Amino acid sequence: MNILIFSWRGPGHPGAGGAEQVTHEHAKAWVNSGHDVTLFTSKHTKAKRKEMVDGVSIVRFGNEVFGVHIMAFLWYIFSRHKKYDLVVDHFHGIPFFTPLFVRVKKFAHIHEITKEVWGANPWPKPFNLIPEVIGNIFEPLIFKYIYRKTPFLTGAKSTADDLANWGIPKNNITIIHHGVKLEDMPKKILIKNSMKTATFLGVLTKDKGIFDSLKIFSEINRKDDSWQFWIIGRGEKSIVDEIEKTAKEMDISKKIKFFGYVSDRRKFELLARSHVLVNPSMREGWGLVNIEANAVNTPVVAYDVAGNRDSIKDEKTGVLVEYGNYRTMAYEIVKLLNDNSRYSTMQKSAVKWSKRFTWEASTEKSLKYIESI
Repeated sequence: MNILIFSWRGPGHPGAGGAEQVTHEHAKAWVNSGHDVTLFTSKHTKAKRKEMVDGVSIVRFGNEVFGVHIMAFLWYIFSRHKKYDLVVDHFHGIPFFTPLFVRVKKFAHIHEITKEVWGANPWPKPFNLIPEVIGNIFEPLIFKYIYRKTPFLTGAKSTADDLANWGIPKNNITIIHHGVKLEDMPKKILIKNSMKTATFLGVLTKDKGIFDSLKIFSEINRKDDSWQFWIIGRGEKSIVDEIEKTAKEMDISKKIKFFGYVSDRRKFELLARSHVLVNPSMREGWGLVNIEANAVNTPVVAYDVAGNRDSIKDEKTGVLVEYGNYRTMAYEIVKLLNDNSRYSTMQKSAVKWSKRFTWEASTEKSLKYIESI
């Protein structure tokens, strides 16, 4: 088949995260099985307008927020391109509205419904209210009236439940769990740091919970000052400045080490050295970082939200805490590390759990899925 994927971000984009990694892994597998795959995505600094990445043809036009969606429509309708047999509409807050202009077979690939994340946008006040108000009003209507007859592929039961609650028929929703790239994982189990270490890993944004992480770190430090805290991930300079300012105000700046963006190999090394991964995200599509931490012997303490409750087995591979209760999160982290037997049992369960999620199994299912459509 000739397959076209519309996505707001693609390989190499500075803001690309787990969602984009998932899409690319499926696309690579489809190419390796003989299909032709084109990814239409947004442009970014120094990016080529067209290039081939792992056999996937990349076409870039427009900026990531609104421009790429408009350009996708114009390109598909008015530009010369090959005839496509299947179109993938990759949701990330704003969809590509393919049911309105694509007449061939299609499906929507979605990681999470946005919901409360609209309110965590980085726009300055009072303009930040614009996406929050518009998003919360129109998002459920888009599913109900535009995508009701469109097949949906997602990676988590939480998202499937959200879709069903917003009017997508359950028989139109397919769940295929994501895999984990473990090629860069350490070949042997690394010894944990001599100093107890709690780590945040992810894009430094409000919806990923970076500021709740600081509250959690501060609370842990108040209870037990023998800890250190690591922050791994990139963010806008304004956010990084705010993080550093907040940490200083909380008197924990000397206990925090910032690593910024790191390679996959370095990421796994840091996770392996950590005692616990802290995930206070507002909402996840699946929670890939949770499985990555589990794979290197590290339990996760996280908010009990969509995605986290799918990728974490409570009291088996980590601990789930009521959303927003950062004091309880800190308490559970300290409690876990003070119970050697419980911690060791959880480590073993975490490693065993992580081995269930491979890209070979995931892409085998997605190949059957696209062929069935």
